[in-house]
Amino acid sequence: MSAFLKNFVDGYHDLMINKRDTRVDGWLLMSSPFPTLLICACYIYFVKYLGPRLMRDRKPFELRSAIIVYNVIQVVSSIYLVYKGLVHAWLFRYSLRCQPVDYSDDPDELIVAQMCWWYYFCKFTEFLDTIFFVLRKKFDQITNLHVIHHSIMPAAVWWGVKFTPGGHATFFGMLNTFVHIIMYTYYLLAAMGPKYQKYLWWKKHLTTMQMVQFVTVFFHTAQLFFIECNFPKIIAYIMCFNSVMFLSLFSNFYIQAYIKRRRLPAVKKDEDHHDGVNNGLTNHSGISSDKATNRKNSGKDEKERRGVGKMITTIMTNASAACYIGQNGLYQSKDKTKGNDSCKSKVNFNGKSSGHLNNQTNGQFTTQKKNL
Repeated sequence: MSAFLKNFVDGYHDLMINKRDTRVDGWLLMSSPFPTLLICACYIYFVKYLGPRLMRDRKPFELRSAIIVYNVIQVVSSIYLVYKGLVHAWLFRYSLRCQPVDYSDDPDELIVAQMCWWYYFCKFTEFLDTIFFVLRKKFDQITNLHVIHHSIMPAAVWWGVKFTPGGHATFFGMLNTFVHIIMYTYYLLAAMGPKYQKYLWWKKHLTTMQMVQFVTVFFHTAQLFFIECNFPKIIAYIMCFNSVMFLSLFSNFYIQAYIKRRRLPAVKKDEDHHDGVNNGLTNHSGISSDKATNRKNSGKDEKERRGVGKMITTIMTNASAACYIGQNGLYQSKDKTKGNDSCKSKVNFNGKSSGHLNNQTNGQFTTQKKNL
C-alpha cells in the first residue's frame, strides 16, 4: 500500500512539474487543481444544502434586473472570446485537419492560451445560473445532472488549460462560445418581458443549433484517430465521448418536444420513496391496482417492469433538462396557496426548446436549466 501511494505521489509530481505548460505558471488558480475542486465543492454544498436551507423561510428574491445584467455580460464576454479565437487562431493560422499545441512564446499563441484561461474562468461565472434558482426558490429546477454538469466543467477545463492551452481542442471552446452568444441573447430578450416575445420565434432552433454543434465537434475531433497528428489522443477520446453523450440527450429532447409534441414528465420528489410506499395502494373505487388473483404470481415482475420504465423515463427527463436545454421549457414552478404556502412542480411546455431564463408569465419569471 505504501509503495502504491509513493508511486501515485511521484507520478502526480512528475505530471505537475514536467508535463505542465510553463506559460501558465503564476496564473490565477493554475498552480494546483485543488482550489478549483474546493470551489466546485462549495458550489455543490450551497446549491444543494446551504442555499435551500437559508431560503426555506424567506420569500423568493426578485432578480429581474440582475438576470438581465448577467445575460448582457455573458453575451459580451462570449463575443470577445470568439473574436480573439478567430483572429489569433482559427481564421488565419490554425488547421481544421490537425492542429498540435504550440508551447512557444509566439504572441498569438500566448493570446490563445490566455483565452483558454478566460474560457475556464467563465465556467465559474455560470454557477450563477444555479444560484439564481436558489435565490428565487426554484428548487425543482436544480436537478442532480444540472449540478453535476456545472461542477465538473471547471475541473475538467482546468486540466486543458494546465497542459494543452491551445491547438485542436480550442475549436470546441470557440464553437461552444459562439453558441452561447446566440443562447444568452435569447435569454436576455426573454428576461426583458412580454413586449419582446415577438422576437423569440426562433427559440426552437436553439436546440437544433446545439445538436449541430455536437455533431461538428465529434467529426472534427474523430479525424485525429485516422491521421498522424501530434495532439493528445486522450483529450480527443474525451471530447468525442462528450459530444456523443450530449447529442443523444439533445436529440431525445428534440424528438419529445417538437416531433412527438409530448409534454415531458416532471420529476417527482422522493420518487423512490413514493414507489416503495405506494405499491399496492387501491384506486378511487377501492379496487387494488394489481389483481389479487395474479398478485402472487405476477406482482413482483409487474413492479420490476414499472420500476425499470420509471427509471428510464426519469433518467432521460433529468438528462434532457440538465444539459443546457433545461431552463426554458421542461419544468415550471407555480406557487399555490393550500394552508401554508407550498410549491408544486408542474410541466410547462409550449414549444420552448432551451434556455436559462423562461419567458415572463403573469408578471413572474420562471427559469429552467440547461449545458454547453
